[in-house]
Amino acid sequence: MKGGVNHERKTGNHRADVFENARLMNRDTVRARIEEIGIIPAIRLSSAEDALFAVDAVSESGIPIAEVTMTTPGAVEVISRIARERPELIIGGGTVVSVQMAQRCLEAGAKFLTSPGLDIRVVEFAVKHNVVVFPGAMTPSEIMAAGQSGADFVKVFPCSLLGGPICIRALKSPFPQIRLIASGGVTQSNTAEFILAGAAAVGIGRDLVNPEAVQRRERDWIRELSRRFLQLVKDARLQMAG
Repeated sequence: MKGGVNHERKTGNHRADVFENARLMNRDTVRARIEEIGIIPAIRLSSAEDALFAVDAVSESGIPIAEVTMTTPGAVEVISRIARERPELIIGGGTVVSVQMAQRCLEAGAKFLTSPGLDIRVVEFAVKHNVVVFPGAMTPSEIMAAGQSGADFVKVFPCSLLGGPICIRALKSPFPQIRLIASGGVTQSNTAEFILAGAAAVGIGRDLVNPEAVQRRERDWIRELSRRFLQLVKDARLQMAG
């Protein structure tokens, strides 16, 4: 009986910690957590059920962040369910291409917004509502405009087609104060290079959230990929510090 009481107490304490962490998850803490983890899994799948499975598998591996793209069927409902049932996770809306879409994501409980390109109206909307936002950009002019409009990060996309890590390194020189996220073509073979080049984080799609692994419900497959990417980021940062 005593053991049961202790178990209930531990469970209650865990739940309290979860909701306290969620309550404290404001714009500053979300931004800091994204930069600390350094990985943003992009969930772009063919069904809401697949997306929920992928978020769950990734979070179990130590990545409490997920970007559910609006191209995923039922994306807003997925965000709403995760925000309600897993308040400790940093769930965001991806491929947000209008203020109306941004509004739906926020109403569902999204803690950040991101898009493949730069729409100043979406950035200003997020800033007004005190929510983390990182628009996509391809050129120095777009990066400068995004930074001036108040973006928390700027997603360089599609980074691999723009030169990969070389592009990030070149952009950090004139924009040292802007946190850059490398997205598009990020793999196990170049993740460390992106971090060493100055990326604050990397956005990873199918190389982390493998569609075949999701379809087959191979949870361990996604867990292993998550651990590998986490280790790559960690090792690169240690190398920079050393």
